Amino acid sequence: MSTLVPERIAMLENIKKYPPELYYRGDLSLLKRPKVSIVGTRTPSLYTQQMTREIARALSARGVCIVSGAAMGVDALAHEAAGTNNTIAVLGCGLDIRYPVINSELIASIETNGLLLSPFNDGFRATNWSFVVRNEIVVALGEILVVTEADLKSGSLRSVEYAQRMGRKIYVLPHRIGESRGTHGLIMRSEAEVIWDVEAFASQFGTSVANNVVKDDFFYFCQKMPTLDEALSVFGDRVYEAELEGIIAVENGLIRLQ
Repeated sequence: MSTLVPERIAMLENIKKYPPELYYRGDLSLLKRPKVSIVGTRTPSLYTQQMTREIARALSARGVCIVSGAAMGVDALAHEAAGTNNTIAVLGCGLDIRYPVINSELIASIETNGLLLSPFNDGFRATNWSFVVRNEIVVALGEILVVTEADLKSGSLRSVEYAQRMGRKIYVLPHRIGESRGTHGLIMRSEAEVIWDVEAFASQFGTSVANNVVKDDFFYFCQKMPTLDEALSVFGDRVYEAELEGIIAVENGLIRLQ
């Protein structure tokens, strides 16, 4: 059986109507991490496949949790590249249903290692309107929205509308003329920023760190480059210990991860 999320999630206060019920399976601590929502077409080009993976990996290396909808195409690529222990999948069906079937193994792995969320109880089968509900939750959970490829009148552009209403920044990839016309339109209307360099884009969430660095509350606090005084007031001697261990550096009164 799926379990109800015990507390209201602050980021979901941005949606028009908070879900009457919200179910989960997996690790709720992922909700405390910095999060980025990644969405896009179910039939991505080879270029989009490569760049979606690169973006998800670069963000994951900085401790950012990737949020998407477990659909075919861009969603699945983002979940996989982030690592199933560093991703949140929001489903448009009950959590006991593996949909789409082609992603059943991926969804099962996210349940075991990451986090599955759904506003629908067990046994509920996906419908067109339930995907709309899912998409709004996906957007709300992320601090920003990345759309790696979208045609005109695509579901991803509906997600863009949600992001605009919530005040989320929107990022897209540069595509060739005639490709991804939905995101081209966003660029032409100055409604999205273009990711010209993946590392430069990901660096807004801090520096890439080794996999053996523990990504705990201290790590995420330091990702925001606090002042030394701010860090000491929260973590005390832990700050100096981390500096001696080479995990952080103190420069001009600011903390940064090594």
